[in-house]
Amino acid sequence: MKHPYLAKLVFPLLCAGVSVSSAYAQGVGTVSGRILDEKNEGMPGVTVLIEGTTFGGSTNSDGTFSIQGVPAGQHTLVMSFVGYTTRRQTIAVTAGQNTTVAPTALAENTTLLNEAVVVGYGTQRRQDLTGAVEQISEKQFVKGQVTNPEQLVQGKVAGVQITTGGGAPGAGSQILIRGGSSLSASNSPLIIIDGVPVDNTGLAGASNPLSLINPNDIESITVLKDASSTAIYGVRASNGVILVTTKKGVQGDTFHVNVSTQQSLATVAKYADVLSADEFRRLTQERGTASQLSTLGTANTDWQKEIYRTAYTADNNVSISGSAGPVPYRVSGGYLAQQGLLKNNDLKRYSGAISLTPVLLNGNLRATINLKGSWIDNNFSNQGAVGAAVAFDPTQPVRVNGSEGNPSGLSPGQLGTYGGYTEFANLDKDGNLVLNTLAPRNPVGLINQRRDRSTVKRSIGNIQLDYKLPFLTGLSANVNLGYDIQRGDGTTFVPANAGSDFNRQGLNNNYSQDLNNSLLEAYAKYERTLGIGRLELLAGYSYQKFENRTYVFNNYRADRSIFEPVSLSYTGQDTYLNRNVLVGFYGRLNYNIADKYLFTGTFRADGTSRFSPDHFGYFPSGAFAWRVKGEDFLKNSEAISELKVRLGYGQTGQQDLGGNYYPFLANLTYGSLTAQYQLGDTFYRTLRSDQYNPNITWETTTTYNAGIDYGFFGGRFYGSVDVYKRDTRDLLNFVNIPALSGLSNAGTFNVGSLTNKGIEVIANVDAVKGDDFNVTVNGNLTYNQNRITKLNTVSSANDVGNLTGGIAGGAGNTIQVNSVGYAAQSFYVNQQVYGANGKPLEGVYVDRNGDGSINSSDRYRYKSARPDYIIGGGANLSYRGANLAFTLRSNIGNYVYNNRASEAFYDQSTTGFVVNRNREVLRSNFNSAQYFSDYFVENASFLRMENVTLGYNFGELVRKGTNLSLSFAVQNVFLITKYNGIDPEIYNAGTAGAPATVGIDNAIYPRPRTFTVGLNLGI
Repeated sequence: MKHPYLAKLVFPLLCAGVSVSSAYAQGVGTVSGRILDEKNEGMPGVTVLIEGTTFGGSTNSDGTFSIQGVPAGQHTLVMSFVGYTTRRQTIAVTAGQNTTVAPTALAENTTLLNEAVVVGYGTQRRQDLTGAVEQISEKQFVKGQVTNPEQLVQGKVAGVQITTGGGAPGAGSQILIRGGSSLSASNSPLIIIDGVPVDNTGLAGASNPLSLINPNDIESITVLKDASSTAIYGVRASNGVILVTTKKGVQGDTFHVNVSTQQSLATVAKYADVLSADEFRRLTQERGTASQLSTLGTANTDWQKEIYRTAYTADNNVSISGSAGPVPYRVSGGYLAQQGLLKNNDLKRYSGAISLTPVLLNGNLRATINLKGSWIDNNFSNQGAVGAAVAFDPTQPVRVNGSEGNPSGLSPGQLGTYGGYTEFANLDKDGNLVLNTLAPRNPVGLINQRRDRSTVKRSIGNIQLDYKLPFLTGLSANVNLGYDIQRGDGTTFVPANAGSDFNRQGLNNNYSQDLNNSLLEAYAKYERTLGIGRLELLAGYSYQKFENRTYVFNNYRADRSIFEPVSLSYTGQDTYLNRNVLVGFYGRLNYNIADKYLFTGTFRADGTSRFSPDHFGYFPSGAFAWRVKGEDFLKNSEAISELKVRLGYGQTGQQDLGGNYYPFLANLTYGSLTAQYQLGDTFYRTLRSDQYNPNITWETTTTYNAGIDYGFFGGRFYGSVDVYKRDTRDLLNFVNIPALSGLSNAGTFNVGSLTNKGIEVIANVDAVKGDDFNVTVNGNLTYNQNRITKLNTVSSANDVGNLTGGIAGGAGNTIQVNSVGYAAQSFYVNQQVYGANGKPLEGVYVDRNGDGSINSSDRYRYKSARPDYIIGGGANLSYRGANLAFTLRSNIGNYVYNNRASEAFYDQSTTGFVVNRNREVLRSNFNSAQYFSDYFVENASFLRMENVTLGYNFGELVRKGTNLSLSFAVQNVFLITKYNGIDPEIYNAGTAGAPATVGIDNAIYPRPRTFTVGLNLGI
């Protein structure tokens, strides 16, 4: 049978830490042999150990191994490989001689029950898990051009929804596990990289801090979903936990070099459906005023094609691994140069990683040393051009050159004021040029007249020591020291003659931010066999400090050429340093009785500097699993290869309020630089008091989980089903609280509760298994229902809730609401009335309260941006050296407010310009804004083929012992949806002044369709 061995080099280190046999004094010998698969072909990468010692290694490319320095005497040889049944064989070693072991075949373990799965503070066999844990290995990752680590598992994990914020290189993502548990606090999961919990704080100059991690260094990603698996992380685990494990060297392995390169081309998958120049002229002639008709030009400009391009990406990586005596190592380096679809947008990443995993002191001391570093240079393009390209008049040229076009009736000299780019402007009564600020800006000018660059650096590292204490068998101590340092610096420069900043005479801003994260963790673990049971006790302490230092610069008006370098101007004043310290005590008990009855209990006590020292959180959990397959009546069943029932309960917390570091302390903040008071000749910034809440504490989420792990037909059909309910109380909610003075006092309080409940189904089928041809199919389905159960301190039947979801159009308009009894961020709209022809009637809505008038009181809650069902799946087909794989994703039941369509009305009130509209203006025929019509809340269910990969493994084509493979991949292959916008997956991470929004489409940076050719050479 053909097997992709090199993709299975993740395996547990099965060394026992005891002293070597006294026979060592009598001499040593050598043990050698060969490991075969079921087809009698050599198996590379098999772990071969002398049980009870540190002697061992792994097989070479032809399956052979040789272990030197083995003490003379009788030993047990242990041979193991992920996905295969571990085999033991008794051997006798003679001093000074070579003991040759007959060729040994390993049988494939189709259920993978012995696979080591990473969990909180350790690993467990898959068959011993009692919680909802899902691990995705490198073999299952999404293929193709992947910039951010979270993209590796998009669509692969049940209960996990990953939505990128558009197609820009390194764009941020929203990661929701089981629907999220917060309204105003963070919904991001806790992410732990090689034992170091990382900061969710955004870094200046980095659209996504995770883009600083090279996906090529990642070996596996494990998602902890229920409280029985996450509660050991306490106050940070309400939104789930993601454990990222990077690649390591293998003990006893030979020297290996791996070189890979990927070359990609990306194109715009779909353009916004706007009116062409001829259609625009025709519409303006039909509906426009005389003033508007006079602005029409003679050009035919496709503004979207002016700002987008075919983007090129090169992703090159090299790694060296092996074992230098007792020290396994892996060293890697990578270089990524990625262009964005939007012109002047690109990302360059330099990354490196070092991993050392020595086993010392006769196997009693295991050390893990990880060091990762990256440097990214960003060139951000003005994303305002995306919306401007949809709105700008297509009858105008990009640049004004003589008689090509003159929308404002100005002389060429006056037009040159904007750098030669076509802009709409007027002359005032004094003959001065005045930019028409109501008109859209020139999209190409927005891009070419802005320089926005940043340099961000990150280093993550740790040293972890695990020592088996000599005075008590089974007792070990573990110490983990780690850090995560990030630096972000950048400049934004716009010349004074640019239309985008003409009225304020340009822009020249500098920014800088430092993030420091330090970690100290220590725990003791005791393992002991009690009759037919195995006991594991763990107790530990955790200390972590986060520091966020922001530098405020003396930014000044731009008055230099756009090509002149910008020098930083920092005086040492206005530096803000915020700290957050977390202290925790935790413990866990695992008890396994005869591999049939599994018990897990955890407890964590946490304190955080965000809240009063009087508030300490306590988070317990418990789980039980019954492995029915281990019972006598199923033990020999061929039809049922695995059956396990799981029950779990636990509580977790949430304290992440983003930039709100000290909400329980009274605080004074400087007023704005633009709002100063003059005393004499001096201007002074004032201090204002901030809202604070001395009694604020964490949210608490209680989770109930029931699951079944199954396997049928010899393990060829296997997976799991989970049912869960998550109740979150004491929501950290930004609400209006009545003050003693009778005025409202807005701030963050522990007010409200919500519930998520759902079902997760995972199914994997080895449809065809043969010597040459194999077909594997996998799928996952998640149903999640989110409901707010309490929102304010005082319940009222007439309470609408908290308005949210700002939209473009009007001033301060919102389109979503958080209301009791409904999903978070439900749309809040008027019910549209339609004519006999099926078209919406402008300004005609249902009088839902029957008071005879149409106003905001008639708005109702209609649909939600949250999908009811999330589906992922794919297949892998292989024939000899060729393989074909694809991944599909689907959301069902999610809706999007099409903000681009809601602005598609013909506006006769504009003077001196006309705004282009998308084709919705011809469908609705609206002549005025109808922002709150449910007509614009569209069904955004979709099916997307995330990627297709075709590859061929040439094997030892170059020379013996090497491996050469070639692949071709397409990402974002197709999209099936009824949604009229360019993409139904909408997430806007927001800025410091605007919160994140979901389900509101207002000019998204398009996701590209990417074609990638990859070459990989292993030596």
